[in-house]
Amino acid sequence: MGDTLAPWNDPRLLFPDRLDCGYVLVLPGVGGGDSPVDSGIVVGLKDANVRSAIELYDWTDGQFRWVENLRDLDHNRAEARKIAAKILLYQERYPGRPVHVIGYSGGGGVAVLALEALPPGQKITGAILLAPTLAFDYNLQRAMSHTERGLLNFYSPLDALVLTTLATAAGTTDGRHTLSAGAIGFQVPKSLDRAQRETYQQRLFQQAYRFDMLGAGHLGGHFGWANPTFIARHVAPLVDVSPDEPLHVAAREVDRRAR
Repeated sequence: MGDTLAPWNDPRLLFPDRLDCGYVLVLPGVGGGDSPVDSGIVVGLKDANVRSAIELYDWTDGQFRWVENLRDLDHNRAEARKIAAKILLYQERYPGRPVHVIGYSGGGGVAVLALEALPPGQKITGAILLAPTLAFDYNLQRAMSHTERGLLNFYSPLDALVLTTLATAAGTTDGRHTLSAGAIGFQVPKSLDRAQRETYQQRLFQQAYRFDMLGAGHLGGHFGWANPTFIARHVAPLVDVSPDEPLHVAAREVDRRAR
């Protein structure tokens, strides 16, 4: 039976032996979870033999509704609350295990909303954003406060067609017509004071696209972040290391090995 299933829908990825090791929740882009592009994230995690349970959660309101899925903030906040509830349920059943959220494109925006929806004091291990569709100066303080290891953002200035042109015209997940963090990275909001700026330095790590990522099948565009080979080399190692290691430290080591 397992051989006939799409690799990203394999129920074995949620078997108890995996759940006992940890939980990786993957949030796809605005095209929906059945897209082979988005599902490459799960394939890459599997190919890298990630030990944790892996779940692809489709937060969208249906396929081919790209703009609606991107901009319907009420729907996306409602889905974020469902995602937060899934995380809390897992943590109740498997206390102390690492929990990572990986959000791609529109799923990166929803991942941040889900972190914000967690109760005060509740934390996951870390969050990884791949070309998120939030505004470049979105305030990440609340989201980062719900992580132990911090937040890692992958972005590419070469993502011109999707994130620079289309996303600017259609708007960001948070409802602004401006450049997205998936294209130019997050910048510290100007309204923050010194202490708040230090939080950014301690909890936000960003990785811009590099041309040596070509070897992992990533050409610098929007869809390369979900390439299984890229995921296996650059993302999977970040969810299978010691939960006590800061995410930016692990990311730098993974990046060094991948060069």
